[in-house]
Amino acid sequence: MDKKTAIVIGATGLTGFQLTKKLIADTDFGKVIVLSRRETGLQSEKLEEVLVDFDNLESFANLIKGDVLFSCMGTTIKQAGSKEVQYKVDYTYQYNVAKAARDNEVGSYVLVSSSGASSKSSIFYSKIKGKLEDKVKDLSFERCFVFQPSVLMGERNEKRRGEVFAAKIVNFFAKIFPFVRKYRGIDTSILAQSMINAFKSKEKNATYILGEIFDIK
Repeated sequence: MDKKTAIVIGATGLTGFQLTKKLIADTDFGKVIVLSRRETGLQSEKLEEVLVDFDNLESFANLIKGDVLFSCMGTTIKQAGSKEVQYKVDYTYQYNVAKAARDNEVGSYVLVSSSGASSKSSIFYSKIKGKLEDKVKDLSFERCFVFQPSVLMGERNEKRRGEVFAAKIVNFFAKIFPFVRKYRGIDTSILAQSMINAFKSKEKNATYILGEIFDIK
């Protein structure tokens, strides 16, 4: 089988970092192109890391070429400082890169969205996540996979103790009450591997809610 080329945005984040490590270790991939605002700190002959300005897509659009684009960008209102900045990171940057990828004939797209994402939501975060889902699906990738995890578990530079504590409580009750399963937290290592597995699958298009993510082998 020909070695695949993966493109990753959001590689310095919790999920993207795990994903990039796994792609580097995966023998099915011959090249991993990371487009990022800062270095990941990872080292590999397979890794092509390019520092970019997402406000200036034209300066790197020609680099968005490969077999699959993994989109893992995301921020919080606290990190962003305003809704305008959060909108740029969670919608504008990701959509622009996805469109450029499709223009460059990248065949597959894998997006990390969020549980509860809906363009009709009254919650700002959920609304922009849902809008992004709708718009990238309209780009008509040959294969498009959308992941809707709940709380992401893993080692963060920024501590979110409330989220982690809540996720642990929910995960405990999920073992007792099946209906709680869809709210449980997921380790980003599991999420990242599930994203790769989805790309390797024969499925054309799919949206995976939380409970299904654990089952992608």
